[in-house]
Amino acid sequence: MKPENRRSEVAHSLPERESALAELSTDPSSRKRFLKMMGGGGAAALAMVVAACGDEKDKGTSSQPASGGAEKSGGGKGDLEIVNYALTLEYLEAAFYKDVAGSGLFKGADLETIKQFGDQEQQHVEALEATVKKLGGKPAAKPKTEFPLEDAKKVLQTAADVENLGAAAYLGQADKIESKEVLAAALSIHTVEARHAAALNTLLGKPNTPDGAFAKPASMDEVLSKVKPFIVG
Repeated sequence: MKPENRRSEVAHSLPERESALAELSTDPSSRKRFLKMMGGGGAAALAMVVAACGDEKDKGTSSQPASGGAEKSGGGKGDLEIVNYALTLEYLEAAFYKDVAGSGLFKGADLETIKQFGDQEQQHVEALEATVKKLGGKPAAKPKTEFPLEDAKKVLQTAADVENLGAAAYLGQADKIESKEVLAAALSIHTVEARHAAALNTLLGKPNTPDGAFAKPASMDEVLSKVKPFIVG
């Protein structure tokens, strides 16, 4: 057998790497272990993501690398790139709430809620930084940010936009994640982003679930283009 034919035969014999979500959808034993790892809310979160992601693979959504030069693994973008992308968004959210808390536009219970949201976003930052390092990578560079803080209502609208976008961003990557541990972390953060978004939507007099029964995912391109105005330089 010629060497090139042998290489082709070996390549075709290698199994394709499957996303964690695809494995969980088809393997009951794997799904059971995952739900035990996720805890009480795992079943609902997994069901929501499976329903919302649906046939996203067939749509061929495009993507681009996040800042930080994350490496790729396997045949897809790789979990490291996805985690660094999420980290970039969490840097932005944590910076936003810190700036809002110091703006003087909010007081009392409203200010406490803003600080609580900001603290949770900072916890997301720290968790994702640790995940990047565990994956053997370098955390994405923290972007310099600037937000419009002249008017309280506009600030709340910006907060709602950012949180809704954050929830959609995690959903947009769920079916591409290969590690079940990374998927579990992403789902646990996604649910908090969605709760933040629902609270802010309600406060603004808008539907707390603007997409209806099933949330809509967003690609990296869509998300990064929408947050670009907040990043300086």
